[in-house]
Amino acid sequence: MSVARFDRPRLPDPDHRLLVRARRRITVQVAGAISVVLALVGVLVWCAMGHSQGVAAERDLAAAARRSPVAYPPPCVWLYELRADGTVRASPGAPAALPVRVALAYVAAGSGPQTAHVSVAGRDYLVHTRERGGATVQAAMDLRWLMAEQQRLLRTLIGAEIAGLLAALLVGQVVSRRAIAPLGEALARQRRFAADVSHELRTPLTRLHTRAQLLSRRLRGDTDPILLIDEVDQLATGTRQLGEVVEDLLRSAQFKQLRRPFGPVDLAVLAAELAVAEDVRAAAQGVSIEVRCDGPGDHVVRGVESALRRVVSALLDNALGHTGAGGHIWVTLSSGPGTVGLTVSDDGAGLDPGDAERLFTRFEGTGFGLGLALVREVVDGHNGTITADGRPGDGAEFTVRLPAHPPVPIVEPAYQRYQPPLPG
Repeated sequence: MSVARFDRPRLPDPDHRLLVRARRRITVQVAGAISVVLALVGVLVWCAMGHSQGVAAERDLAAAARRSPVAYPPPCVWLYELRADGTVRASPGAPAALPVRVALAYVAAGSGPQTAHVSVAGRDYLVHTRERGGATVQAAMDLRWLMAEQQRLLRTLIGAEIAGLLAALLVGQVVSRRAIAPLGEALARQRRFAADVSHELRTPLTRLHTRAQLLSRRLRGDTDPILLIDEVDQLATGTRQLGEVVEDLLRSAQFKQLRRPFGPVDLAVLAAELAVAEDVRAAAQGVSIEVRCDGPGDHVVRGVESALRRVVSALLDNALGHTGAGGHIWVTLSSGPGTVGLTVSDDGAGLDPGDAERLFTRFEGTGFGLGLALVREVVDGHNGTITADGRPGDGAEFTVRLPAHPPVPIVEPAYQRYQPPLPG
């Protein structure tokens, strides 16, 4: 004998694909937004860095043209001096393609300081020309090093963008999973509610339909209406119980926990009541149902009567579904220290002991439907246990054990001795 384990149902493929598509879409959107922000930041950094380098280069060139001697220029800067006799003096190692004589002539003619980007002999230079001490001086800077620094900065920003994109994809995955989780839970609840409704209403509706058919046949057979009062009472009881099931389902549809107070429930009375309710269907299938008590003692447990009625009803419905004509179903009640047991056994098709672990799992119990999973949920809610046992072709046995309701102490009334009134 083994105790079944309850697992959450997996979503069907259409719902799963919907969630996967939504998660991917959110991931792409989040990663795209983060990547765009990182790209904008990178562009701003690159532009700001290029501008600051250009301003610094122009400032250094202007300072070198004003103060630095031609023979000793600052690093990466060359100076050219146009003398009055038209000759040009250059710094040691200065490029032969320079100076820019047009700029020197303009400044010498009194046009004022000039700064320009020029390309000479395939190289780019930043050139600043101005008057200094009666001579015209031109400072030149090769832009190769400045451009090399900008290229290194660009490669760094591109690497940072790629790393940021990967991080954004990871963040998008985490965000999408958290964002989709409520949708997945809602879809699971919707599927679960639809399955619960279809199962919970099937058994009482089948029972009412069978009894109504029997009542209709008896009325057509000119049976005395007085003899049909019991059948009508059974129909009324069945409709009332169906109303309780519908009320519980409506509460669960609003995601409200059923907080009905626990009270004493006699399992023997429930078993006898449901055996009578199923006798018409059982007789139509050629199956007998017997309720018996194993040993003395009461069989009162703590619980919700409507929920425990559904437990016994589901176990009887499962037994009827797997017992052929001429079969027998036994409902046995027993009591022990602090517990009450209810066993529903049959001599029908039986079950494979290896499947006992899966019988109470939603959508996994092959051939046993959803009812046993719902039974397990109710039994767990009552702090009880349910076990399954059987052999293929040799019947099945399901045993529910629930905490017994503590006995209610009987308080005897206190009698006062009659005293006659005092005279006078």
